[in-house]
Amino acid sequence: MDLDVFVTAHRTEWDRLDHLLRRGRSLTGAEADELVVLYQRTATHLSLIQSTTPDPLRTARLTQLVARARATVTGTRKASWRDAARFLTAGFPAAVYRSRHWWVPTAVLSTVVAALLGWWIGTHPEVQAAIAAPEDLRAMTRPGGEYETYYSSHPAASFAAQVWTNNAQAAAMCLVLGAFLCLPVIWILFLNMLNLGVGIGLMSSAGRLDVFLGLVLPHGLLELTAVFVAAGTGLRLGWTVIDPGPLSRRTALAQQGRAALGMAIGLALVLFVSGVIEGFVTPSGLPTWARITIGIAAELAFLAYVYILGRRAVRAGDIGDLTAVERSAELPSAA
Repeated sequence: MDLDVFVTAHRTEWDRLDHLLRRGRSLTGAEADELVVLYQRTATHLSLIQSTTPDPLRTARLTQLVARARATVTGTRKASWRDAARFLTAGFPAAVYRSRHWWVPTAVLSTVVAALLGWWIGTHPEVQAAIAAPEDLRAMTRPGGEYETYYSSHPAASFAAQVWTNNAQAAAMCLVLGAFLCLPVIWILFLNMLNLGVGIGLMSSAGRLDVFLGLVLPHGLLELTAVFVAAGTGLRLGWTVIDPGPLSRRTALAQQGRAALGMAIGLALVLFVSGVIEGFVTPSGLPTWARITIGIAAELAFLAYVYILGRRAVRAGDIGDLTAVERSAELPSAA
């Protein structure tokens, strides 16, 4: 395509669209219809220039023109409580459900890695000696030691807030850094599993694995599930960079990135719940079976939320992204 000829042929339409946009609300009915037609044509022109002979200056001008026209044609709207309700009942569970093929294998593989690390540490004294001195290990694993007092070392409210903040940051890092070809996500996930494996190994070598699991399971089931969802979403985002599928890389990344942003907000709420459990239930005087039951109930409630509401929303066409009206217009791709 000869870019100069193309620009000469369509400059009048672009100038006319710009003129109509400057008129604002004073358009007649016929002029409003003309604006819509010119908006659609200009969007197609922009797509052709981008896919055949990209020119930075003309692309920038047309991108701005199309964005202004889209805002005029579709209008703007304010977020409402209805949007929040839709996000919690459809958007977020749909996004988690659609990414299950990423986070479920991530959860299974990570759990296996943590178990293997725990077995390795627990059955090899030389590895334990490399972690800490024998007296320090005894201080950590003895009755009333650091592993047990960790959850009651601070006031429950402040401890829950601290745990929530730390876990939310870890989940956000998985979501954001996933775009860097998945590698940072794998590293963050490995560090989490290593910490868990060290606890399993040291407490099992001291014959107190049941105590450790009684402290970890009440909050850990939901907390780790949220981390696995974040990691799986981050890995999916990273893979989109490598293989965007039938969409253009820009469109695919925008779609996955918006879903990841919504996921971060939803997972922050999930981690808030796990933080409350860790701050108030884990160190409580409840029997171990009661604390674990609360943790299992929270985990099952989240899974039911995802697999019932999420599946229903996906079947209704929700993909965990913005609605079609809220998304930027997707330009046709040249063959």
